[in-house]
Amino acid sequence: MEGKYDNDKVSVIIPMYNAEEYIELTVKSILNQTYKNIEIIIVDDCSNDNSGKYIQSLSEEFSCIIYHLQEKNKGVALARNTGMKLATGRYIAFCDSDDLWTKDKLEKQLDLMKKKNTGFIFSAIEMIDEKGNLIHSKRRIKKEVSYKYLLKNTVIPTSSVIIDRNKIKEFEMPKVRKGEDYATWLMLLRSGEIACGVDEALVKYRVRENSLSSNKIKNIKVIWDIQVVQEKINPILSFYYCCCYAENALKKYLIE
Repeated sequence: MEGKYDNDKVSVIIPMYNAEEYIELTVKSILNQTYKNIEIIIVDDCSNDNSGKYIQSLSEEFSCIIYHLQEKNKGVALARNTGMKLATGRYIAFCDSDDLWTKDKLEKQLDLMKKKNTGFIFSAIEMIDEKGNLIHSKRRIKKEVSYKYLLKNTVIPTSSVIIDRNKIKEFEMPKVRKGEDYATWLMLLRSGEIACGVDEALVKYRVRENSLSSNKIKNIKVIWDIQVVQEKINPILSFYYCCCYAENALKKYLIE
């Protein structure tokens, strides 16, 4: 895979659906990065608000912004997969259309990727509400996450992830109804790859009222389904992992 992509470029993949309320702030937080060799690929999953028009006009102003409109609504996993196919950079970074990055996110993560010689990196986050108010400050994260650890903890925020395509084999996000990001991280770590974490809040993760991730109880069913169906884990063993997840989530969000 060496040499197949632009070796220093980061391709930022943003799936977008009816995000006009937040997409401007999200894109500006990426344009303001201290690391400048980027392309921003925004895959519009057939929005019916004004977000598509805004991004189209923005792409005329900034050549690094690539706007792609899906033929029909296909869901977030397929939107991200489309973005990865369009990407020309060696590094793939994911960002949701309502999240925000600190200006040095890419610079700090790429530095650590090179020091650790890893192909998979993520960071801690802060959680904000729909109006941008802080809900939860940074929690400590593990600096190395394995497949076994991830079975008991969903500790890898999608908007913090960067993948080095010269080190990680080409992949697509599984076409599952919910939890496609968690299913992807399990798939990538299954072979023994380790995800390295930056224990610094480089992402402001927005929790919206209708967001599945805002309800940890509902998440348990999603995790169980992914482990049993996608990872072929024994249902009884998966029940144990889900109990561990519930305990860890309780400690993280209620006790701390």
